[in-house]
Amino acid sequence: MPTAIAVTSADLVLPPTDHQTPTAALLQPPDAQPLEAALAEMTVLLEQHGSVIALYPASIPAAHERRLHTIRAVLESDRIALLKLDLPPLGVAVLVRQMRQLSLCDFSAGVVASAARLLAHYVYAGALLGSVARLDRVPVSLKAHAKSWVPGSQFGVLASPQPQLVRLGTGELTGPAFATQLVLARGQLQSDWVTGTLAPAWQVHGVHEHQLPAESPRWWGTARLIEFAAFLPDISVLHQLVSSVRREVCSWCGIQLIGDRCGFCSAPLATGPKHTHARGALPRGTAAHQGS
Repeated sequence: MPTAIAVTSADLVLPPTDHQTPTAALLQPPDAQPLEAALAEMTVLLEQHGSVIALYPASIPAAHERRLHTIRAVLESDRIALLKLDLPPLGVAVLVRQMRQLSLCDFSAGVVASAARLLAHYVYAGALLGSVARLDRVPVSLKAHAKSWVPGSQFGVLASPQPQLVRLGTGELTGPAFATQLVLARGQLQSDWVTGTLAPAWQVHGVHEHQLPAESPRWWGTARLIEFAAFLPDISVLHQLVSSVRREVCSWCGIQLIGDRCGFCSAPLATGPKHTHARGALPRGTAAHQGS
């Protein structure tokens, strides 16, 4: 069985891109499930899949994150990876689907877990915002704050891989230099800027809509938004990226990994930084349908 991928909210599970991509397990918050039931469900996942990789946005409530660490501590299991991601919620959902795709490949659980940091570099996650007055996860200048109070102002914001903010009509967001698809989720903002301007400028190869994740308004500081994320959809390209990085062995827990940190125990690579990620592995113009 493939390594289990788990999430903290059902709206972080995007529809699969093919008939093989598995779904993700749901790790519910403490107010929705007693600890005994959560432990029982995790035990079943471990018995069925061997390892569990849980991905969640950094914005989830502290109580929910504590529940995840409590489960791992009570079970005393080194087969549970807890990966807190700084990506916006829709970006997390995109990465979760890529991890679900990778779970079917011939990679060990350790390589799959540590691949999350690599693949996050190739997710262009942002939003169109009606206000940046309460945005605190992307640098906002005083000038942008002031303009945020002007009626009708809208801002294009990129949170990953490099933060960027432009007021519509005064600049453009820098997009990926490789072929992608784009998913968007609409909040309480009416605009066709993402589909009519951003997508053509980024030369995306398809646009899909998804429901807005529940965490998105809190992450972006407003419900007046349209969140978007451009991503690599093809499993053959994802496989090529992960395969291009040298594999190491974690000096603490002994599992295989890529990059400079273990996805399961979070220990840094003892031998020093080697091949931290494969930036540049996709030259400009690399098509999303090309294989390894």
